[in-house]
Amino acid sequence: MIKVVVVDDSAFMRKAISTMLSKDPEIDVVATARDGEEGLEMIRKHNPDVVTMDIEMPRMDGLTALRHIMMEMPRPVLMVSSLTNEGAEATLKALDLGAVDFIPKQLSKVSLDIVKIEANLIAKVKIVASRKMIHSRARLSAPVMARAPLSIPTPSTSPGLCRTAATPTQPTCSVKRDVVAIGVSTGGPPAVQKVLAALPADFPASIVIAQHMPQAFTGPFAKRLDGLCKVSVKEAEPGDRLKPGCVFIAPGGRHLVLKQMMSRVELEIATEPASSLYKPSANVLIGSAANAVGRRALGVILTGMGNDGMEGIRALKQKGGRALAQSDATCVVYGMPKAIVDAGLSDEIVDIDDMAQAIMNNLYL
Repeated sequence: MIKVVVVDDSAFMRKAISTMLSKDPEIDVVATARDGEEGLEMIRKHNPDVVTMDIEMPRMDGLTALRHIMMEMPRPVLMVSSLTNEGAEATLKALDLGAVDFIPKQLSKVSLDIVKIEANLIAKVKIVASRKMIHSRARLSAPVMARAPLSIPTPSTSPGLCRTAATPTQPTCSVKRDVVAIGVSTGGPPAVQKVLAALPADFPASIVIAQHMPQAFTGPFAKRLDGLCKVSVKEAEPGDRLKPGCVFIAPGGRHLVLKQMMSRVELEIATEPASSLYKPSANVLIGSAANAVGRRALGVILTGMGNDGMEGIRALKQKGGRALAQSDATCVVYGMPKAIVDAGLSDEIVDIDDMAQAIMNNLYL
């Protein structure tokens, strides 16, 4: 049995989350709590496998309680987040502090998506419980900035792709892939931050990212990354053009699509295919990169549930592109990367700490 403690100041939310989780025979809600202080008491008493934690609570809020959990008794924590800009910023901070993921606070009103929300909640609890030691990973921001600068490929690492530089001391290499398309879901924000924060300001390619997030979250996510990274990061808008050193985050609730024009690649925001399980969809994004630039694209699949991105990577590989998958050991959820590994579509399997360097190397292969 997976033991869960539910912490929320709303009696309705405590009941709703407990009822949903209790429908699964493998999950046991062992206790509920009305605030962070009571939540810490219940966690110490019951030693649960997973905690769901509201953010805004009296006496002790969710972020303060999360800090205590991670210092004293680390375990997977799912934040319960309101779908607002303020809720997004607090949730992103919680993910920095060690929360593994979040669930939307859409249960306070009757929702046609209630069955989908219930299934998603149960799936997240079960999968993070099965990988419960991932949460104790090192903090993401400070160590990244302290790492050695990325090395530029040389003739020994990229034979045949280098030319003599203006100065005879160091040869330079021609970029062969100038678009990096990333698909990511559960556990993604810290992983994306770790990769982007390690890239230099003069990164020689454009990056497009499909992160499964609600509409209110992607703008604050992009803004946060832009303040932490040397590369430029923004939420994608219609008419944006790809350019080196720029990162575009797909807006929540819609798809990001690359379109090859006469002399440039532009970005479009689309609602179709409406039937996609995820919006934004990694399959749609990476598939459009395959159609727009073909072998000039590098596909990267990071942590996440399910297999979104696999068909996009398949299309990219058919056009001569390359693909990287995050390693099982460093994923919060080894679902999306596993799908392309099992399908034989990944060229390399890479730890998240090494992903930025692997991306840089693969631009020249």
